[in-house]
Amino acid sequence: MGTPYQFVNIAGYRFAPLRDLKRIRADLHARCRAWGLKGSILLSPEGINLFVAGGAEETDRLLQRVRAIEGLESLSPKVSLSATQPFRRILVRINKEVVSLGVDGIDPARETVPKISPEELKTWFDEGREFTLLDTRNDFEIRLGTFANAVPIGIQRFRDFPKAAQLLRSSLKEKPTVMFCTDGIRCEKAGAYLRREGFENVLQLDGGILGYFEKIGEKIGRRYFLGECFVFDQRVCLDSQINQTAGSQCLACLSPLAEAEQRDETYEEGRSCRYCFKSSPEKMRGSIALRQQALAELTQTLPGSEPYHQARPIRIPEKYDGDLLLDFLTRKFRHLTRDFWQGEIEGNRICTANREPVRADQVVRVGERYFRISPSECEPPVNADVRVLFEDEAIVVIEKPAPLPVHPCGRFNRNTLQFLLEKLYAPQKPHLAHRLDADTTGLMVLARTKYFASRLQPQFACGQVNKTYLARVHGIPLEDRFVCDLALSDGLSANGKREADRGGLVARTEFTVLNRFDDGTALLEVRPITGRTNQIRIHLWELGFPICGDTRFLPGRQLGKVQSKTLSDTPLCLHSKSIEFFHPLSRERMKFEKADVAWA
Repeated sequence: MGTPYQFVNIAGYRFAPLRDLKRIRADLHARCRAWGLKGSILLSPEGINLFVAGGAEETDRLLQRVRAIEGLESLSPKVSLSATQPFRRILVRINKEVVSLGVDGIDPARETVPKISPEELKTWFDEGREFTLLDTRNDFEIRLGTFANAVPIGIQRFRDFPKAAQLLRSSLKEKPTVMFCTDGIRCEKAGAYLRREGFENVLQLDGGILGYFEKIGEKIGRRYFLGECFVFDQRVCLDSQINQTAGSQCLACLSPLAEAEQRDETYEEGRSCRYCFKSSPEKMRGSIALRQQALAELTQTLPGSEPYHQARPIRIPEKYDGDLLLDFLTRKFRHLTRDFWQGEIEGNRICTANREPVRADQVVRVGERYFRISPSECEPPVNADVRVLFEDEAIVVIEKPAPLPVHPCGRFNRNTLQFLLEKLYAPQKPHLAHRLDADTTGLMVLARTKYFASRLQPQFACGQVNKTYLARVHGIPLEDRFVCDLALSDGLSANGKREADRGGLVARTEFTVLNRFDDGTALLEVRPITGRTNQIRIHLWELGFPICGDTRFLPGRQLGKVQSKTLSDTPLCLHSKSIEFFHPLSRERMKFEKADVAWA
């Protein structure tokens, strides 16, 4: 028989104007001591926040006393049970703010953003609705668990929220945003701030993560929330049934630690964990040297040089749900004809995940996976001279050569950067934070784990990453600085490429002329403000300055054929020169630069 639950835990807050705080503090402190209650009660001129545990009768008495205070009559706490007392003592204190934001004039009692219920949020998830989930909690809380595809605000403490929110300003206006925290209190304050700053398309998850678990339940809640929820008491981590888990906390850096992380070789109780353990520069250099040696051995014979059958997955997005298979393939891959796909189906080169044959008229459903089987053949050769420039427990920075595809595409699957790095860092699978074209050289940054990817990738979407390129172009620009704002198509056109499209995705690139050469070419520094596929190449081509060596976007506004079988032998004069971003663990601003290329 398990240990009986003896303690009632109550957690709640209420924003309301409070007066005579010293008297209230003394009264609540004396009553909690007399009733054997432990925890913390925070009082402020703007309201109350409490986390208290004790016997059922005693906690009920406390709630009656708190509700007798003017303005707190409707305080409704969350209640959970525990086998042990999660607090060591009772602490009742007075602060300037219930939640410290550090911005004057923010009054959640009068103004905050509208709320969305857990039930309605679940409906949005189920319907696949387009919206942004914004996690307003601290980085170390997010590391233990968060909603799937949530965007972290990127802060070490809540006082950093206003600055971080300004960096996200443009992305928060593009589509509805639902922000959330542990129990809702921080979002009350954050919502009032965002409303004052003119953010109009923001909602708050009513009750936060704990309210979501309480309303939705364990089985359904797990579909959309990954990991555990950090709470600021001795329980540290709660599961989706709001029960204590085996999670702990590093006493050196206060990072929450899952059970597996407590077994890591870097964990020493009270001294270090994997998140605060520092490798020496000498150790990092030695690690990179070993990694480079392993990569040389891996690529001595290219992985794709031996013939094999390729099975490429094809997933069914929501907008194609209910289509006939042939219709879906024709709509999804517009650069290939209907007759082509009919032939692939009749030749049994399209199959289900179980390798069963398919019919052209069968109905496809969202989330299903089909596979396209390619004949047994070798992959074309690539340049596998990848250079590892930096690595730590969170990220890897590499210099990519050319030609080398980043992702599987066309005839390339094993002879790709992604495949090589997954082999090199196994059992980890580094996550690409961004991409470069196969014929583009230069810097790329990757995350070592899924968690660090969730901290790194959103920086690219939210404009927090500064990237600069070098490009040598045909033609001599007259102006030293110029800009291109042509919108780009969201997908491939009939000729298999992206192109300028007034109704397409917003795109902006800034250019600076570094040198003008006698051969009629020029060297440019390029800064893409947005990150659309082929953005730099298309913008320069549209401006009349195509990149030297580009076999698709040619001089004279001519288009070359799509290189589907082999990569170009002509070097593309486009190089990722520098990249600057926030480290996903330390939040330190990091910059890497590699500007030495032969054609510049």
